[in-house]
Amino acid sequence: MPSRSGTCIVVGASSGIGLAVARRLALAGRKVAMLARRESELRAQVATTNDVLGREGAFAYVHDAADLDAAEPLFARIEQDLGPVDEVHYVAGVMPTVALDEFDLQKDVQQVQVNQLGCMAWGNAAARRFQARKAGCFVGVSSVAQDRGRVGKPGYHASKAGMDTWLEALRNRLWRHGVQVTTIRPGFVETPMTAGLKLKGAIAADTAAGLILKARDRKKAIAYVPGKWRLIMFVIRNIPSFVFRKLSI
Repeated sequence: MPSRSGTCIVVGASSGIGLAVARRLALAGRKVAMLARRESELRAQVATTNDVLGREGAFAYVHDAADLDAAEPLFARIEQDLGPVDEVHYVAGVMPTVALDEFDLQKDVQQVQVNQLGCMAWGNAAARRFQARKAGCFVGVSSVAQDRGRVGKPGYHASKAGMDTWLEALRNRLWRHGVQVTTIRPGFVETPMTAGLKLKGAIAADTAAGLILKARDRKKAIAYVPGKWRLIMFVIRNIPSFVFRKLSI
């Protein structure tokens, strides 16, 4: 693993992939600002992480990713508290249950606000600093769901597609300044968000976190997690629409 210093931010760090990424970063010797909305759960996970470390390497910052205006001042506060940030992981996401005959704008707004606009708010705050410093890494955890518009969760698919496209644009802006932007497209992962979905072949959140950090180290532009999803999604993307609309995937 390349030598790294400085502070990391993980948005969405109280459970699932975000928690697993934050713990791996802390175990690697980094100072990690762990951000999440649920205060009691976040503080408990930070305390557990520090107990495992035997030192104070993880730090709790209560933050609702839907509060877009809070990203910039909170980024500044974290740097004041912990020193310059050189790595940000945006892992926050919501995926409410949606019935096939349900068309709920509030659920759509919530998903776009957290999954897409939250990423943009933290990406912009990071980009301003990283571009000025000619260094830094921003990792956005999107989803294989961004590749097609499926019948089950239209708002989720659309929000992840918007996030994915924005990350590509950010990458194209920042590469000339020495800044890395990596898009992660996970397949089936066991997390609280996917609990009860009976996803065949789902991997553990910690396994996903290891693959995400490996993609970061390799400076990947886009990484499917695990890699088999690249081929799976190639097939799904090329199913004709008149066939795809009849499928339940």
